[in-house]
Amino acid sequence: MEDNQTKIIRRRYNRISGIFDLMERMIKREWRVDLLNGLHGEILEVGVGTGANLPFYSKPVSAVTGIDFSPGMLRYAKEKAQHSKLPITLLEMDAQCMDFPDNTFDYVIATCVFCSVPDPVAGFKEIRRVCKPEGKVLLLEHMRSEQPFIGTLMDIINPITVRMSGANINRRTLHNIESAGFLIKENKPLMGSIMRRLVLSPNKTEH
Repeated sequence: MEDNQTKIIRRRYNRISGIFDLMERMIKREWRVDLLNGLHGEILEVGVGTGANLPFYSKPVSAVTGIDFSPGMLRYAKEKAQHSKLPITLLEMDAQCMDFPDNTFDYVIATCVFCSVPDPVAGFKEIRRVCKPEGKVLLLEHMRSEQPFIGTLMDIINPITVRMSGANINRRTLHNIESAGFLIKENKPLMGSIMRRLVLSPNKTEH
């Protein structure tokens, strides 16, 4: 049963879907290129949105599956998918409860998604479940600043950003990732402690 918070966030993202490509420009092109370079096999993109990452997937990727809980977002993503040389499947689906078998994907990708997943730990656990044990999860995520003043300011502003767009700017995402059982393999700051490039292993015992 879908919770009310998910329904509210979906409505907000449907509402802003027409201008979301402009909002996506906060993620620099070179960050996307770097994140998606060297992939292979079966790819899942969680929170595919309007499809800003789709032009950057290339061989030897065999297929890309993109999910999003907003049909408004997916409408724009489908337009971009038509120009891809790769098989791309786009599905309306909640990241907190995915309809894929365990250990399905070689890579799972998400870019600035977990600011809006109502239960981020549940979402990360689902990603860990559907990623192959030897696979990787690659993220570009913004989160609460580690600088006390900026972090407190983000806490104060957060209710406004949630009401406007559904995005939380003060999520403690590193803690959520670890709570879901991931091993953080790489943690590269891109904008102080607010924006990071992360590589995760679903295998907690990996060394």
